[in-house]
Amino acid sequence: MCELFGISAQNEFYANDYLKAFYRRSDYHPHGWGLACASRHSAQIEKESVKASKSNYLRERLSQPVTERLLLAHIRYATIGNVEYKNCHPFTGKDCTGRHWTLIHNGTIFDYPALNPYLKTQKGDTDSERVFLYLLDSINEATRQNGATLRFEERFAMLDAIICDMSKGNKLNLLFTDGKYLYAHTNCKGTLHYLEKSGAALLSTLPLNEENWQPAPFGQLLAFCKGKLIKAGTEHHHEYIHSEEEMKLLYQIFANL
Repeated sequence: MCELFGISAQNEFYANDYLKAFYRRSDYHPHGWGLACASRHSAQIEKESVKASKSNYLRERLSQPVTERLLLAHIRYATIGNVEYKNCHPFTGKDCTGRHWTLIHNGTIFDYPALNPYLKTQKGDTDSERVFLYLLDSINEATRQNGATLRFEERFAMLDAIICDMSKGNKLNLLFTDGKYLYAHTNCKGTLHYLEKSGAALLSTLPLNEENWQPAPFGQLLAFCKGKLIKAGTEHHHEYIHSEEEMKLLYQIFANL
């Protein structure tokens, strides 16, 4: 599977040490890396379909200070989708109000029919991109029905309902942002941790150093803003547990990449 890393900070946060520790784990996740520096109206996306530890570009990028308020990083272990640029995370796009959304995913969607229409319209092959496109379209549809830009509470309630439903029978570890709020979700125990430090909330699939990382709240959508957890959604109890049958399916899919 993939690994995720994200930062929500009150002020610009120096991320280089954490990013270097995170990308060193690419020996276990060799099929691509990505980095997004996000704001309300834009997202700077950098990614390659090569192992992060072998990327000359990433090495040069991290030799310069990376100081951000909102940041997402990803290393990919391909299960669905070929090893190529278009399948690397993050995925990003604008909603109908001009708000820029960016998403990274660790997991597999085994069954969720609402994603099927995007098989024909997505640029790549991953279920992760389909999740992103579905969320973006859902936000746009809810905005049109509302007749005005959704308030944060309205957006959160809509996203919470979708995440609760999609998590049934699927592994759905997500970090995504609209340039102001950082949303997080895990339904697989032990696969998302957080650290509070210097006015920032850091989230990572696994702890990146010896600091006081804690397991992230489990089985509910979370929203962070300026380094603080400001909202927790419905506790849905849809825990994902790896099964032998599903692992065989993943190995079959990967063998065909």
